[in-house]
Amino acid sequence: MSDQKNHYQLIAQAIEYININFRDQPSLTEIATAVGLSPFHFQRMFTEWAGVSPKKFMQFISVEYAKQLLSAQQLSLLDAAYQTGLSGTSRLHDLFINIEGMTPGEYKNGGRALVINYSFNHSPFGEMLVASTTKGICHISFVEGQLVALHNLKSNFCNAIFEHKQDSFQRDVMAALNGDWRGVNAASTKIQLHLKGTAFQLKVWQALLNIPLGSLSTYGVIASNIGNANAARAVGTAIGHNPVALIVPCHRVIQATGKLGGYRWGSTRKTAIVGWEGVTSSDACKGFI
Repeated sequence: MSDQKNHYQLIAQAIEYININFRDQPSLTEIATAVGLSPFHFQRMFTEWAGVSPKKFMQFISVEYAKQLLSAQQLSLLDAAYQTGLSGTSRLHDLFINIEGMTPGEYKNGGRALVINYSFNHSPFGEMLVASTTKGICHISFVEGQLVALHNLKSNFCNAIFEHKQDSFQRDVMAALNGDWRGVNAASTKIQLHLKGTAFQLKVWQALLNIPLGSLSTYGVIASNIGNANAARAVGTAIGHNPVALIVPCHRVIQATGKLGGYRWGSTRKTAIVGWEGVTSSDACKGFI
């Protein structure tokens, strides 16, 4: 895991370089030079992080790969078994994830009387801010600056009491994300989320949990599967307000054209996550490696 922590920023630079220059089909040497590494060191670092070579990884972030996943989709999201989360070194799909919405009072009064614990943690995709109430995880975001990330959290719960402390909810989530199952509470059979959102937002976020690992969906498909086929734009807005990165997999929703589209925590990070999940999902790997 230490390698993943140290390598993500360089991986992100490499992915951004490839996204900008893909029409020129940059060589391994050109990509390595762009991130300030020798080809040998870059190849080894990338393979340690992703599990495959840079060349193979790029197959999983191409438009053609996304189109094949979308065209192969047969089950509706509501019919699919819960398979959310990361695989390979991280196996969140082995846990049941349950969403509980905050009460109308908690929603309207800015979290008055809520005690929210928070901590900063490392993940394979960069530093994360994780926060929880006594009922479960209420916030996970990627961090570009700790003060900004903490300000954004507090602005969503302006009347709550905040404590800089890691509790069991946070430890279990981060252990699962980082693939360290020795760190997960043996008594835990599920990850509990305690989220602030409208009824419509909660319905959309719940639907995201049904997108299988290594698969992708579109805004229109999700709108249809929550019974409101004309609400694709509203679905997109709800996805954009997802307060729990990775656990509620909004990164698996892309444009119908196969383009990955935007992401609350940056398009480069979305590309990295989608590619990494594709690589680590054995079903998704079939036919692409």
